[in-house]
Order: sequence, then C-alpha cells, then structure tokens
Amino acid sequence: MRNEDETRAARSDTSAFNSAFRVPHSALVVGGGLAGLAAAVGLARHGFRVTVLESRNRLGGRAGSFTDPGTGQMVDACQHVSMGCCTNLAHFLRTVGVDHLLAPQPKLYFVTPDRRVSTFKADPWPAPFHLGRALMGAHYLTPCDKLRVAYGLAAMLWARPDADPPLLPWLRTHRQNQRTIDRFWGVVLTSALNETVDRVGLKYARKVFRDGFVRHRDAFTVHVPTVPLGRLYGDELRAWLAKHDVELRENAGAKRLVLGAPGVSAVELRDGSALSADWYVLAVPFDRVSDLLPDELSSRESYFAGVKNLTPSPITSVHLWFDRPTMKLPHAVLVDCLGQWVFDRGEVAPGEFYLQVVVSAARDLRGLGRDEVRRQIVEELGRVFPPVAGAKLLRAKVVTEHAATFSAVPGVDRWRVPQASPVANLAVAGDWTETGWPATMEGAVRSGYGAAEVILERAGRPAKLVQPDL
Repeated sequence: MRNEDETRAARSDTSAFNSAFRVPHSALVVGGGLAGLAAAVGLARHGFRVTVLESRNRLGGRAGSFTDPGTGQMVDACQHVSMGCCTNLAHFLRTVGVDHLLAPQPKLYFVTPDRRVSTFKADPWPAPFHLGRALMGAHYLTPCDKLRVAYGLAAMLWARPDADPPLLPWLRTHRQNQRTIDRFWGVVLTSALNETVDRVGLKYARKVFRDGFVRHRDAFTVHVPTVPLGRLYGDELRAWLAKHDVELRENAGAKRLVLGAPGVSAVELRDGSALSADWYVLAVPFDRVSDLLPDELSSRESYFAGVKNLTPSPITSVHLWFDRPTMKLPHAVLVDCLGQWVFDRGEVAPGEFYLQVVVSAARDLRGLGRDEVRRQIVEELGRVFPPVAGAKLLRAKVVTEHAATFSAVPGVDRWRVPQASPVANLAVAGDWTETGWPATMEGAVRSGYGAAEVILERAGRPAKLVQPDL
C-alpha cells in the first residue's frame, strides 16, 4: 500500500516524534466499537493511559445493542456470532472477563421450506475429514450435488491464497450448478461475508471455507452470546477498563483530527472542545474516515485514498416477540428462504418469546418498508415452523444497518490499509483495514490489536498482541 519513500518518511517522523516527546504513554482512541476497544485493551495492558471516545451512549459499535423504548429491553441491532477460528475475539473476551457469556453450538441445524432438518456436526476424526459425513448427510443436496461441492472445495483450497477473481464465474468454471450455488455456496458465504455470491471474490470465499471448516476440527463451532451484545460491554468490561486506567467518554463524537508537528495534535469534538494525547488510534467505520481527516492530510497522503472505494453491504434484522414458544431448535440456518438465520432467544419477559431473523446482504429489501419485511418474514417462519403460524405476534421491530460491512468484492484488499499510518503518532483500526479477514468481529479485534502493536513499536515498547490462528 505504501511506497518506500512513504515508509522512510513515516519512520523518520516517528523517530523525531519519540525524541521530542521521550516515549509518551497516553493514547486517545476514536471509536468505541470492537476495534477501538481492542486497541484500548492492548495499550492499557502495556501501561498506557487510554481514553476512548464514543459518539453514542453505548459501546460495541455495529456489534452492539440498543434499548427498546417501549419495553426497556436491551435488543441487539443484529445477532452476531463467533466461531472457533476467531482466536483474537476469543482472546479479547477472555482478557476482559466476558467469555463466559458465549455458549458453543456443537451442532448447526439446516432447515428447508418443507420443514426437513439436517444436523451439521463434527465426527471425532481429524480435520479435514471431521465434517465429511455432515456434508454427505445434507438432505437439500443430491448425491451428484455433493460430488460437485466436494470437487469445488478441493479446487478452492488448491487455489493461490492471493487469487481473487469474481467468484460466480469461478464456481461455474469448476462444475458448480445453480442448485449447489444457491443451496451450498450461497447459504454459507452470504452469512459469512454479508454479500451475495455474484458480488464477492474468490479470496475471502476461500478464507471462509479454509479457516472455518477445513484447517481445524473446532474451527466451525459457532459461539452464540447468551445475553444481548451490549451486555458484553457491561460491568465486567467496564471494571477491567477502569482497573487499567482506561477512561470511557460516551456521547463524545469526534469532529476531526487536528494536525500539528510532527503528527496529530488533538481531536476536536462536535461540542467544540478538543482533547490531546501522545498517540492516537482512529477506529471508526470506513465511511466515517474521510470526514474526520483534515483536508491537508487527505490530499497529502495516498494512504487514505483507497477507503473511498470501499462500498457498504446492508444487514436487516427482524425482531419478533410471540406469546408462546415457537421453535424447538436453538437456531436454524434457512435454505431457500428470505432469511438466512433464525435465533430462538427464549422467554425474555413473562409471556414473551423472542426470535431474531437475520437477512444478510439485504439490498433486495430496499423499498419494501418495515411492515412488508415483517409480513414476509413472519409468513416464511410460519411455513417452516408451524407453531409460529399459531402464535400471537405481540410486537416486532425491523432494523437495517445500511453500512453493516464493506463489500468483499474481487480485489477489495487493494483499498484496505495497514494499521500503521504514515502519520507518526496515528494508527488506524477497523475491520475494513488490512487484517487478512473479511468484515467480522474477529477482523475488528485483529485490527485493534494491530493498531496497538504499531503504537507500541513506535513508542519503543514492541509487543506481539495479534493471536495466531488455530
């Protein structure tokens, strides 16, 4: 991403910065999502005094919760899950003491509109053979389909890791038909990448299958929060941060970075005040980066130019509260349906049973309106799970995050930047930065740890924070 002259200039500026300030120990993190929190934790563990600025009145960013004004219940904007391959997210949750709030799901349930269920679980065999029988038992694929999928998987795993042609033509070239594309590749990848098969590249499709299903027998295990996501950023996390001298400032929206010599000198807030530190981490979504940069920095540094080429992909969540239990499964992966996942969150209040349906890459829902989206989802669930049709819908909420993730289009990595910015005292974090992962909670934490590593190295305290893969 950066040429040699830029790299030498950044090192020179960093040297001058360290000399001028004698290895400072305060850091200001702009953004209280997972990337910013991970950066704060990484720096605080190495003795930095950290302040986290968050524009909202809650932490977690897009992987967070809001309070339902009608009931006071904490509701996830969208259900997020982890997997066994998400080693950095697991490390972060263990570090701050909230890993017990996730429960592993050793079985996945794939359900078709005819109400048939296939259970996907690992056999006690070493990877990559542990999931062979699960694939062969998928009722929604014919025996010939399964041979096609096996061939496609083998070809994908043999592909060069950096190869990133458009996925759909690649699948067709490798003997995949519309049925396998819709019922296998699309089912897995649309949920994992928040993008449809016709829009993604081979690289991150390969990443999903290689890291999530093939490399390690525990990698595919899904871990679902047993509490609202906002609870993950509750008492335990806040207590850990307070113990390590991390100051949280919510409702503190940043307006722009202020440049000085030789780097960032302050962050100007929307209320007109300004805060200063020795080091800065910009940990905001990609669509906010340009707004926070001074014009002279945007025009001077090519490092920041690529972010404008990233495009968003939306996620819609449909929250439904019924008057009785409606599912016998803890979750279901829906095949040939509008929704991709449905999660049964149980009885969240007396007489209220809560389901959440996730529609990834939800562009097709634009223009329908919330009532129509709710109607279609409820009708679909009623066909797949008959108790839904007989239950009374107490209330519903449809939430769309229009810029939930960046779109993993072919060649997207050319627009993603490393956490080490050319500005001497500035690191950048976010799942959209250069992490080797698609837009996930794991990618966000990796970026935050990576940003903290950059600052620690430039401050003369190098440390390894990013955790190894399984």
